[in-house]
Amino acid sequence: MAFNNNLDTLYRQVIMDHYKNPRNRGSLEDETLTIDMNNPTCGDRIHLTLKVEDGIVTDAKFDGEGCSISMSSASMMTQAIKGQPIDQAMKLSTIFSDMMQGKEYDDDIDLGDIEALQGVSKFPARIKCATLAWKAMEKGLNNQQQ
Repeated sequence: MAFNNNLDTLYRQVIMDHYKNPRNRGSLEDETLTIDMNNPTCGDRIHLTLKVEDGIVTDAKFDGEGCSISMSSASMMTQAIKGQPIDQAMKLSTIFSDMMQGKEYDDDIDLGDIEALQGVSKFPARIKCATLAWKAMEKGLNNQQQ
C-alpha cells in the first residue's frame, strides 16, 4: 500500500510540474496545422499548432486554458510526438486513449511522463480533460493526411 501512495505522489508531482512549467507552450507560425478544441463540460480550451514535414511531426506547441490535467496532458503530448512519424504519433494517441479507458495497452513503448496520467482513468469525468489535446492532435493529423 505504501508503494501505491508513493507512486501516486510521484505521479501528482509530475502532473503538477507539467502544469506549472508547461513544455512547448505557445504557437507556431508559417505552414502549420492549427486545431482549436474545447471541452464544454469543464471549460478546457486548447489551441494546438503542429508542423509536419515529410510525414514527421517536427514541432508541436499548444496554448489554452484549463485544469491541471488537461494542460499537463497537452504538455506531455507535445513532448511525446515531436520528431515522431505521423503513424507513431497516432499510435501513441491510441495507446493513451486505451490507458484512459482502463483497457490493456501496448506497454512496449516507453510513455515517459505520460504514465503519470494513468490514474485519471479512475475518474470518468476527468478523462475528457486528459484526452482533449490528443483528440486535437488526431484531428489535425487526420485532416493533414487527406
